[in-house]
Amino acid sequence: MDPLFWPSEANRFRRFTPESLAAIEERIANKKKEQVKVKEKAKETKEQGVEEDKLTPQLDLKICKTLPSLYGDIPAELVGEPLEDFDPYYSDHKTFMVLNKRRTIFRFTATPALFIFGPFNPVRKKAIKILIHS
Repeated sequence: MDPLFWPSEANRFRRFTPESLAAIEERIANKKKEQVKVKEKAKETKEQGVEEDKLTPQLDLKICKTLPSLYGDIPAELVGEPLEDFDPYYSDHKTFMVLNKRRTIFRFTATPALFIFGPFNPVRKKAIKILIHS
């Protein structure tokens, strides 16, 4: 496939790490600040007709669908491991994706499960591996 059509970034599988989670939280905070500024500006100018462009999830990256082949082969060591999401819609959502051997997409929240198990907890990682096992 010609690299001019698809960015090289699309072929990278990156593990979901605490640094990834911190970057997502930073993007969420920046987005909230921008929304506050836009609301204040709208109040000052009294314009309510301003609409912002909203991202929508990509249809080929939905949950329980097979990962499209344009993303390349997933390395064997990353099967069943939490990965950063490819979909730009989820860039400011606390989520991560996991792929199984059949390249099926599973998406999980990065907030603590049961208010105890964070996304990097070994118990939660084992539970995710059991859930995605084909």
